[in-house]
Amino acid sequence: MILSGKEIQRRLGRTIHIEPFDVRQLNPNSYNLRLHDRLLRYEEDVLDMARPNRFSEIELPAAGLVLEPRRLYLGRTIEFTRTEGCVPMLEGR
Repeated sequence: MILSGKEIQRRLGRTIHIEPFDVRQLNPNSYNLRLHDRLLRYEEDVLDMARPNRFSEIELPAAGLVLEPRRLYLGRTIEFTRTEGCVPMLEGR
């Protein structure tokens, strides 16, 4: 079941936690999280979980960034989120 924006707001502080929360980011059936201004980019072609993998930190320029194909990027959101009894779904756009 996808929660409505009103239901997300009703559950805030109880089973849904979003910090900081801004009502302008609330939609009819979602909440827009914002991408942080830094990404990690793995430098290895093949990642090996048995050893540390090289990575670099990238600061996103105001003009944007073109992602390289076949490269793994890790991003984070500005907001801290936590849910109890719900499974959040994140989609990049």
